Amino acid sequence: MVIEKKAIMQKRNQVACEWGESGLINSHADVIIIVDVLSFSTCIDIAVANGACVYPYAYNDATANHYAVEKSAMLALGRNKDSYSLSPSSLLNIPKDTRLVLPSPNGATLTLQAKRQAVYVLTACLRNASAVANAAMKLGERIAVIPAGERWLDNSLRVAYEDLIGSGAIIKQLKGEKTEEAKTAELIFEQAKAEKFRNIFQLRSALELIGQGFEEDVEIACQYDVSSAVPILQNEFFIGLRSERFQFL
Repeated sequence: MVIEKKAIMQKRNQVACEWGESGLINSHADVIIIVDVLSFSTCIDIAVANGACVYPYAYNDATANHYAVEKSAMLALGRNKDSYSLSPSSLLNIPKDTRLVLPSPNGATLTLQAKRQAVYVLTACLRNASAVANAAMKLGERIAVIPAGERWLDNSLRVAYEDLIGSGAIIKQLKGEKTEEAKTAELIFEQAKAEKFRNIFQLRSALELIGQGFEEDVEIACQYDVSSAVPILQNEFFIGLRSERFQFL
């Protein structure tokens, strides 16, 4: 009887939405989708849509430069406009076949954990929400959408509502039974969409970026369904996959 009950719960909860590292650990999914709107997931979308491949890496790790050399890749440096970085605008013209190591404190860290748990690991943002959702449904039945969130100074999870909005954009397109958390993310997305995502510009993460002179990055991240790229983790790097035919970009 216990086994039957567990099986029913797994069948009913095909689409889940849980926060950060703890949510990822407890996801038990076939497909994990990491959502870090400002800005890891947005950077990945832009890069792979241009035909680049991106190696996620731990943030502030002294071995990053050695790793980039080992992979014959360029190393993204912090967030700046003068070289490839965590600034989405810096990647708009990245050439095809570029290899890029992209350290990130949230999205990349979760990606490195997710690849040990799920058969398929994707990353998504507002720009490619529908494309990623379409691909995810073809890849597996149990899908976990993981809003990455940010970090407080004590390293505890800081809820980042732009990631919840981005997660809701994906969940909106997913079919199957959804957890209450997933349904809530969907409702929050619908409200943000109705406001044309103007509310994102008032969120803490966006205000921080705007204050640092990166308002364009927020504008780019708020573009909805403008990309058909599906970033999928292949071994150590993200590469673009077109969801309609499952062909690499």
